Amino acid sequence: MKNDFNLCPMCGSKNIQNKNDRKWFCPDCGFDLYCNVAASVGVLIFDDDKNFLFEKRAKEPKKGLWTQPGGFIDADESAEEAVERECLEELGARVTDIRYLGSYPNTYEYKNITYKTCDMFFTAKIAGESADGGERGAVREGDGCNAGRRGLKSLAAKLNAQKSEVEEVVVQKISSAAEIDSLPLAFISTKNALRDFFARDSGREGDSEVSTRGRDFSEGDELLWI
Repeated sequence: MKNDFNLCPMCGSKNIQNKNDRKWFCPDCGFDLYCNVAASVGVLIFDDDKNFLFEKRAKEPKKGLWTQPGGFIDADESAEEAVERECLEELGARVTDIRYLGSYPNTYEYKNITYKTCDMFFTAKIAGESADGGERGAVREGDGCNAGRRGLKSLAAKLNAQKSEVEEVVVQKISSAAEIDSLPLAFISTKNALRDFFARDSGREGDSEVSTRGRDFSEGDELLWI
């Protein structure tokens, strides 16, 4: 998909040019507009039995597929502030112990425009009770999911999901990196973040079978446990 203007936004010329999807240039008036990579955040929320919280998307792109809480960073906002805001907006929950995991390239296609993004992923945990406000979203247990010690499922059931963004909150147990490809994930960045999560986790246990070099690009430090 190629992003194009039919007319120069400054002078109305039809000669505006797309330069390798990196910028638009008008030779008639000298107008330049760069198509920069957009910054966004994603949040991995999980418990000590490796039950992970996902959102079933309520809108395009990738409606009906799973993603993690997160979204685009607002102007004059830090990535950590975006994590807090997005979790509060989408889940009605405040999060604590926000820790950086890694960054991953992604492609986000919306209304015939292709946005190249850099998705910064963090781990975090839900801070006690969910915040007030919003209509409570449906919560279902993924296949093979167990409540677990200090289980995420009991916390997820109290969330007030943003219905315009989240069709359903899903709690899914993931025992190993080998299970990631079978999940109906909306974006490649989520897959790569989960792969790195399990690579680092197995590395802490002395198992080098999974490597971050295995990330799929076709499209931090100690990890926090709830």
